[in-house]
Amino acid sequence: MKRLSLRKTVIGLLAGATALAGATCANAADITLKISHYLPPSHGFQKDFLEPWAKQLEEKTNGKVEVKIYDATSAFGKIDRQADQVKAGVIDMAVGLNGIPRDRYPAASIVEMPFLVKYADSGSETLWNLYKEGMLGSDYQGFKVLALFTHEGGLIHTLDKPVRALDDLKGLRLRTPSPAVSAMLESYGASPVGLPPSAIYENLQKGNIDGLVTTWDLVNAVKANELLKYHTDAGAYVAGFYFLMNQKKFDSLPADVQKAIDEISGDPLVAKFGDWWDKWEAAGKADAEKHGNEIIQIDDKTRAEWKDAVQPMIKDYLDGLESKGVKDPEAIYKRAQELVAEFDAKYHADGK
Repeated sequence: MKRLSLRKTVIGLLAGATALAGATCANAADITLKISHYLPPSHGFQKDFLEPWAKQLEEKTNGKVEVKIYDATSAFGKIDRQADQVKAGVIDMAVGLNGIPRDRYPAASIVEMPFLVKYADSGSETLWNLYKEGMLGSDYQGFKVLALFTHEGGLIHTLDKPVRALDDLKGLRLRTPSPAVSAMLESYGASPVGLPPSAIYENLQKGNIDGLVTTWDLVNAVKANELLKYHTDAGAYVAGFYFLMNQKKFDSLPADVQKAIDEISGDPLVAKFGDWWDKWEAAGKADAEKHGNEIIQIDDKTRAEWKDAVQPMIKDYLDGLESKGVKDPEAIYKRAQELVAEFDAKYHADGK
């Protein structure tokens, strides 16, 4: 009798364990997708953009999909490997900077022409629409493109020499994010230096560079406001970014998961970058003010003079893109100008 009772107990325990295991499996995600980026885990790219996007996807698929994010501190955080990791299938999706490595997306670099874009929302919508209209040629070929975007009009940040006029740029060694911005700096007599974000602080500290051209956001993210003294707000340029997915991975997913990804990417995602950049830029500017740094605001008259001075560089840059396989760069630039004007009127009719 005791033996029979023990047998029933063991069977009951085994049945319970099996049921529990089944419940655990049922609650576990069927699909795990990996996203990488090149900035710290505290950055807005992760906190405001990727984590909420991942949560949306998990909710839309009722937990079928789990998303894991790998930031700059991970083995997948190198800025120059983001797109390559996706293409190789090592990572499913990545956020990266168009200009690193150089000349990877030459047609898309047209949105980075000096004094074309001043606002992140207009720049992002312009770059995304150029892609949707098929004007970017073979850029991003082989990828599932989830979003393209730009940052807010960038600044010139310096250690010891304030930049108040064009002549002040001559001879300065400035970190640059892309070939287009490098060409602009060279036309003004500065010396562009290519560096990943992770190397900015050390090179400023050692005096290897005199400053950098970038956003308020990035100088804050790399804590460069501790070293910098001057910030010249000229709204002179923007850099472009991508959010890409491995096309084969996307094609292999169930139809409902594909639909969920499409619903939270593209137009509705691109439309969010303007507000996000406003938030990220405000934090970086506040940090500079906290450190007592001087902010130099370039007025419209001076900005127009700077824009006129860089016109030959823009023509040379566009001409050079033809040798890199870009079909009719002038037409792309003209269309970009039209789109920027359209979105500026939509979002910034008051000039702010």
